[in-house]
Amino acid sequence: MSSAPEHLTAQLTQIKELSGLSVRALARQAGLSSSSLSRYMTGRLVPPWEAVVALCRVVARDPRPLRAVWVEASKAGAAPSPRRNDLPADLADFTGREREAALVEELLRTTGAVAIDGMAGVGKTSLSVHVAHRLAPSFPDGGLYLDLRGFTPGQEPLEPSAALGRLLGALGVAHPPADTVERAALWRSELSRRRALVLLDNAVDAEHVRPLLPGAGKSAVLVTSRNRLVSLDGVPPVSLEALPPADAASLFGRAAGVDLTEEEAVAQVLRQCGGLPLALRMAGARLRHRPGWTVAVLAERLRDSASRFDSVFGMSLQQLDAGQRRVFRLLGVLPGADFDAAVAGALADMTPDRVNAVLEELVDAHLVQEPSPGRYRLHDLIRRYAADIAADEEPQADAAVHRVLRHYLARATTYDRTLPLPHRKEGDPAKAMAWFDTEYANLIACFDAAVRLGADEVVAELPPAMRVWFFRHRGTDDQIRLLDAAAAAAERLGRDQQRASLLVDLGFARAAAGRLTEALAAYELAEQSDVADDELAGALALRTGFVHRDLGDFEAAQAKFRLARLLFEKIGHRSGLSQALAFDGWVTLHLGRHSEAAELARASLALADGPARMTGLVTLGVALAPDDPAESLRALHEALELAEAQHNKAWCHNYLGVALRVMGSLDEALEHHRQAFELLEPLAEAQLEIDFLPAYAETCRAAGRHDEALALHERTIELARKLGRPHNEKLAREAYQATTGAVPTREHGTEPRFRS
Repeated sequence: MSSAPEHLTAQLTQIKELSGLSVRALARQAGLSSSSLSRYMTGRLVPPWEAVVALCRVVARDPRPLRAVWVEASKAGAAPSPRRNDLPADLADFTGREREAALVEELLRTTGAVAIDGMAGVGKTSLSVHVAHRLAPSFPDGGLYLDLRGFTPGQEPLEPSAALGRLLGALGVAHPPADTVERAALWRSELSRRRALVLLDNAVDAEHVRPLLPGAGKSAVLVTSRNRLVSLDGVPPVSLEALPPADAASLFGRAAGVDLTEEEAVAQVLRQCGGLPLALRMAGARLRHRPGWTVAVLAERLRDSASRFDSVFGMSLQQLDAGQRRVFRLLGVLPGADFDAAVAGALADMTPDRVNAVLEELVDAHLVQEPSPGRYRLHDLIRRYAADIAADEEPQADAAVHRVLRHYLARATTYDRTLPLPHRKEGDPAKAMAWFDTEYANLIACFDAAVRLGADEVVAELPPAMRVWFFRHRGTDDQIRLLDAAAAAAERLGRDQQRASLLVDLGFARAAAGRLTEALAAYELAEQSDVADDELAGALALRTGFVHRDLGDFEAAQAKFRLARLLFEKIGHRSGLSQALAFDGWVTLHLGRHSEAAELARASLALADGPARMTGLVTLGVALAPDDPAESLRALHEALELAEAQHNKAWCHNYLGVALRVMGSLDEALEHHRQAFELLEPLAEAQLEIDFLPAYAETCRAAGRHDEALALHERTIELARKLGRPHNEKLAREAYQATTGAVPTREHGTEPRFRS
């Protein structure tokens, strides 16, 4: 039986089918926004009754029969978001640890945090994952997992800033602030609104994990480390020892698939394995694969080895053929954390059928883990063991890594071509984004390996293959670091045009991170490359103009936008010319020439389609606000209709507020400013915030809300200092002084920019 929200959604879908209209056209006829209608029809939001009535009127249908369905749907609320679960799979043979598991569960319920410590291979991650799965019903917003790589061979520990970026990304925050302290504050804020369980695996020490801890709220955190995190206040430690003999024997018996009647031989095996679950599973797997052996034979073979791990790992290797052992050795030098069969195939230069068969053998031998179907990884101890063997026995290890680098570059290039851009129509963008999300950490590890091996081709080409994905996550530390190294690699390769293109991307990434003077430096280096490609030169001029605009140098920005216009016009680049005209109009508006700005906006709109019309429409709307309110609002509402991303909606709402203030509709103007900041809040978009704050402050001042205006000016000053935008700080100080007659002394608040 369907739920009330699903029933209402079905009725709305039927109305759309009856109308024969697209979502946008139906929304327009009903007087609704297309984005809201889309949410109503997918069950993400229950519409107000007035919206249901308006939709029924479009198809000449009596809305009254739907009243009862709407009431029930309103009571039930919109369909919940899918529950996120990044946790590795629970172990089917998890054994023992009842006391420790009960203690961890109790501490999570009472304090919301636990740090599990113990030696390598003792089962810290297994216990954490097991408890997390058992507690899943208590955390309806899901489970997040992050490997901090504290002791992973061949990889540096994940820095807190990068870790916070990935955790925030898992919660949908696409553009976290650059500052680690601000990221940590945003992370705590996001978790405070959720009930999620976070598993932070493999931490180095307390300082490594401290910025990642949740604050107030009902979320909880599990931390694992080889070190006891005694200085982590508010996070009680639980130390794991080796499994006691009874539990160790039970786990060994389950792994081996035998009874344990050979008591003395079993005791010898348990002593050799040291009660470590990892070693016990591997020894059991070895016995299971040798049905002719007794436990006594296994114990004898283990005694012949020099050390506990050499005995267990080495014996597991003995059951493999030469090709399987080679794959295992090479996995010790594989960049990244986890991998799929295609990556292993590239590493070993094997066919898919052969590598799949090898991976099955390695999983059966407990040399490789399969935490989720089709994804594999090595325990840190086993990775170290494999890497040590590879150092002695694999002279072609670097060649194998080079094959992996080329594999990832080819896959990234292919998937990048299917990501959505206006001129791309083929492929599956959702699949491409999912691939980048899954492989992101491995792509970064491959890039670092390429730098280490001097593989300049890969270093120069991998960041461009991630361009569209990075655009969705722009301004990150990783993106800036990769592009900087890629530009240097292109220079070494003598590829001037590629270097210039990479420098343009580097400037854009630095600007997105708020590093405007560094962005200009990258653009200036690109200009020195004597760019021969007019399309690239136009993009460079356009982006340089954006930085001058954000620094408040509107004349310099206008010169760059007009250069971009000439370049795009020369090659007949319609969308580039439209953009250049739109932003020329935008800065012309800021220079106070409203009529000229309106003409530039109209010229842009004549060339633009879809969301590309937004800048021209907003410019036109604000320019016409003093003299043609009706046309001004029509343009601004059309821009809002076209806005799909949250930050674009916020931008349109902000300038609707500006236009309505100019028209004297102050209450309505304030409401749009509030909506802009509500949309902006979860995005952590400091660049947009500093643009919006002055306009909001000016509207507050016009409405007689002087205290609110002053707080917004103070926030602008604070943010301008952080982002290195002296022009914004100067304007905010002048506005503060104009409001009060005094210079601001406090350094906090919330702000906008264009004060038309």
